[in-house]
Formats: sequence, C-alpha cells, structure tokens
Amino acid sequence: MSETLMPGAPLDHGAMVLVTLNSPREKFWGAVLALTAAGVCIRGISLESFDDFSRQIKTGDNADPAVVFFPMHRVERIELDARYGDVPSLAERFLTKSGLNAIEVFYREVGG
Repeated sequence: MSETLMPGAPLDHGAMVLVTLNSPREKFWGAVLALTAAGVCIRGISLESFDDFSRQIKTGDNADPAVVFFPMHRVERIELDARYGDVPSLAERFLTKSGLNAIEVFYREVGG
C-alpha cells in the first residue's frame, strides 16, 4: 500500500474507528491498519456482530477479527471511536462486555 494520507493524524494506524460503508450499507468497527487514497484497511468486525463477538471473547472462544480492505468509493465516513459525553465508546462497551481492552484484541499482530 502507499503511504498514509496524514501520518500522526487521529485516524492513523492503530486508531479504533467506526467505518460506515455504502453499497451495501454496513458498519465496521476495528483498528486502522492503513488509510490511503485507495481505501482503508481495518482489523475488526461488522458492527452487527458486536454482541456475539464480545461474548465469544469473554468465554475464551477462538474468535479473531477479520482483516479487510474497503475501497474509498465504498467509504461513506470514518469516525474515531470515542466517548461522547455520557455515551461510552464502542471500545468501552467492549471492555465491559468481554473483559478485554479492544486494542489488545484488534491491534495485536495479525495471526498472533
């Protein structure tokens, strides 16, 4: 992949984000591996599977987030996974549900 668009930016390598996609419309949550003009590479899960994935991690099941590339024409928006007032971030909700820090699960070495 080519170099990142804005090194050191909030959405740079390792940032926990929520990606909203179109055609078909879906949401994907995880850690940014690369953000380029061509698209975004994420290690994460479909937001639809958040509760099931959290439960699998908590019970010790062998569950790994997927490594996926979304071409920029499918990306509608990318937002930083952050707390907004009293509304916890997805990472905070994941910690509560699974007992693990999201960055430990999503940002560890691929295949590790």
